[in-house]
Amino acid sequence: MPSEPSEIGQRARRIRRRRGLSLETAAGLAGISKGYLSMLERGQRGFERRGLLEDLATALGCAVADLTGQPYPPGDRASAELLCALPDISLALYDSTLDDAADLRPRPLAELVRWARLANEHTAHSRYSHAARQMGALLAELHVWVATGTAAERRTALAGVVEAGFAASAVARTVGNGDLAIVASRRAEDAAARIGDPGLVGFAAMCSTSALSRLGARHRARQVAARALAQTDSIADPWAADTSVAEAAGMLHLCSAQLAAKENRPVEARTHLAEARALAERTGERNRLWFSFGPANVRAWTLSVEVELGAGPAMAERVDRTPGYTDQLPTADRRAALHFDLARAHAQAGGSGDARAIHHLDAADRTAPERVRHDPIARELLRELDGRATVRTWALDSLGNRIGN
Repeated sequence: MPSEPSEIGQRARRIRRRRGLSLETAAGLAGISKGYLSMLERGQRGFERRGLLEDLATALGCAVADLTGQPYPPGDRASAELLCALPDISLALYDSTLDDAADLRPRPLAELVRWARLANEHTAHSRYSHAARQMGALLAELHVWVATGTAAERRTALAGVVEAGFAASAVARTVGNGDLAIVASRRAEDAAARIGDPGLVGFAAMCSTSALSRLGARHRARQVAARALAQTDSIADPWAADTSVAEAAGMLHLCSAQLAAKENRPVEARTHLAEARALAERTGERNRLWFSFGPANVRAWTLSVEVELGAGPAMAERVDRTPGYTDQLPTADRRAALHFDLARAHAQAGGSGDARAIHHLDAADRTAPERVRHDPIARELLRELDGRATVRTWALDSLGNRIGN
């Protein structure tokens, strides 16, 4: 089981003291009360909101990973394989550019493009260890085709770099390597820009926005999202035969809503949600490049936004009353994310919602274990639920065995 008190809280207190910051000063910088920070440090309150974790890291002048302790020691073979892949991914991205690639002989381009598509599909279903296998080689060889191929080959290879970049960014973000996640997403952005497809450019910007936000670089994340929205909103046609631009615009609105929620700007957050909802009602359920844009995903993101705003319990009640609320989410990653946000939302209600929180956290882990077991918020949530439990249950103990280290 996660340690008592909160490991994140202990790290926060240690870093705060090393910085010579008082509770009052650190709390003020993080936008919370002195008493609340004290309870976080002592494990009496949990880090259920990602925005809180990012705010505290900024206030303490440290990285989010300094608080979470990521990457975590691997608890199984899949996790070990996932972590072992990161150095090769990093090397491939730093050793090659879109104009100058490493000196090696690449495999056939069609094979590499299929590989990139499969890696992106793996991440959509939270099979991160599968996506990460030889990802460094895939990226390096695609860069060779981009740098040396014919015009047609370069365009095809660039599309492969975009999808491989999405997958690499997701892999790195999952284990807490925010810097590498941003490098991978930016390479995808650069490749998409060279292709010139506005939908692809929008999806790549959304990937970068997500990576930047998770790192806590919100100023830059807002800039990237706003610039991409300015380019996509005006040409988004949800009735077109190809709705990619509208889907990308919708995903950018969802990311922007989450950013606003993390900074406690509810009006702005809900305005972006309304824009995404309006687009989704017209596009219907779509899944270009495994982004799962549509009414079902907008509902899922709405719950996530409400949790960040501290209003999760009411929204969770509505979702729980909706029959088959995960049925239209096409990927394991999105279904697990919805269950996880339901767990966070019910936990916000205190002890009265804990049974349902445990149920949904269990469902999230069974749906996408590689996603949940690397998530610091999941560990915090489990610690909090375990600490409040008055009766031991098999489900809670099972979660501890699976998620806790």
